[in-house]
Amino acid sequence: MLEHLVDRAPAGAIAIEPIPEGGLERWLAGQDAVTKAWVAANGYKAKPGRHLLIPDAAGRLACVALGVTAETDIWSYGDLPVALPEAVYRLPDAMEGEAATAAALGWALGGYGFDRYKKRDRKPARLALPKAADKARVRREAAAIFLVRDLVNTPAEDMGPAELAEAARKVAKAGGAKFSTIIGPALLKRNYPCIHIVGRASSRPPRLIDLRWGRRGPKVTLVGKGVCFDSGGLDLKTANYMQLMKKDMGGAAHVLGLAQMIMAAGLELRLRVLIPAVENSVSANAYRPLDIVRSRKGLTVEIGNTDAEGRVILCDALAEADTEKPDLLIDIATLTGAARVALGPDLPALFANDDLVAEAVLKHGKAVEDPLWRLPLHKPYRKLIDSKIADINNAGDSPFAGAITAALFLADFVDPATHWLHLDVMAWNPTARPGRPVGAEAVAIRALYALIADQAGPRRKR
Repeated sequence: MLEHLVDRAPAGAIAIEPIPEGGLERWLAGQDAVTKAWVAANGYKAKPGRHLLIPDAAGRLACVALGVTAETDIWSYGDLPVALPEAVYRLPDAMEGEAATAAALGWALGGYGFDRYKKRDRKPARLALPKAADKARVRREAAAIFLVRDLVNTPAEDMGPAELAEAARKVAKAGGAKFSTIIGPALLKRNYPCIHIVGRASSRPPRLIDLRWGRRGPKVTLVGKGVCFDSGGLDLKTANYMQLMKKDMGGAAHVLGLAQMIMAAGLELRLRVLIPAVENSVSANAYRPLDIVRSRKGLTVEIGNTDAEGRVILCDALAEADTEKPDLLIDIATLTGAARVALGPDLPALFANDDLVAEAVLKHGKAVEDPLWRLPLHKPYRKLIDSKIADINNAGDSPFAGAITAALFLADFVDPATHWLHLDVMAWNPTARPGRPVGAEAVAIRALYALIADQAGPRRKR
């Protein structure tokens, strides 16, 4: 999976020369006449992310000049694995730790390709990991992001609730975690009616996936939306809106990637992962608009729209998570188009009931180039999802503030005393950028990991 990263530079590894923005002339001052002439002839400006192959006097590749933006630049390196000739490359030995780690991560992410159904045209160029880089961190973060991308990219035919559960089981086994599931009618017996009602119309039974790991330290619980395909139910989506609904389990993929990072690092904490996994289908027993379901928490939910199913399954999982009074509760979901309209595909919408926790994760996101943007839990908008005959409506009638009302819906199922973060993510790149091909994407998990690592204390001995 990460074969394009090697631990040591072999003899003949080709040098990558990072050139800070505006630093080309300074770099050229130390180069020979052949290099200076070649750079001039090619009109190379060393703009961030732009590279130039530089030959020696015999015409062989001597080095690669690369424009970068900052000392901890990740994305300027993202195109290199597929843009450079197949070979082994090395970064300067003088690179400091954070810069070296960021560069190596950018290279690692740029080597990703989803090849389950189609063979790649070529292997990515390899990078010898710099001595100063945190090699374990690079591999840990890249592997988690690759996991998220692979799960979300997989078509729904091969990534239903059972397959998602199997992916979670593999993550649990690799990390030494306990794993269990509650499937189909057992959801009703165990009082998860909201998960069951959304998933009951599919031939693939709904389930609640449960992963537990760690015996000491703070309690951290992750909840991920696992709608493996969303037809919209009886409020059926049109074809264009249904096109990407294989990615509606993106929240589940994110929490599995984050859990994998936590376990691989051996953080000192008690981790729980809950994933309600369903397929929102149409059949004779599909749940209907204006049905009312009594949730695990006891609140009654009126179904204003069967296409607002994610919050319905999440409410049972959040209620269960909250029974253990976690020190930090995080849910991640591909929940609303409104969040994408407001913030686009790159910025996950962050909602929080604690300002200090919100500020901390935003700070971490900026530091590791994994940004989020906070939106308000504006309580006056709660009336937009009032119901005349139930405790709450899953959609309401208003076209306004869709991301906020969805978050407010979830908030009703979380104790106000619980430190809670809700992330509304897209989990998809509609256009290609360095290190981020078109298709599935992991966002904010590096920021969340940094937040959790801050609270977890020293690593466990493994």
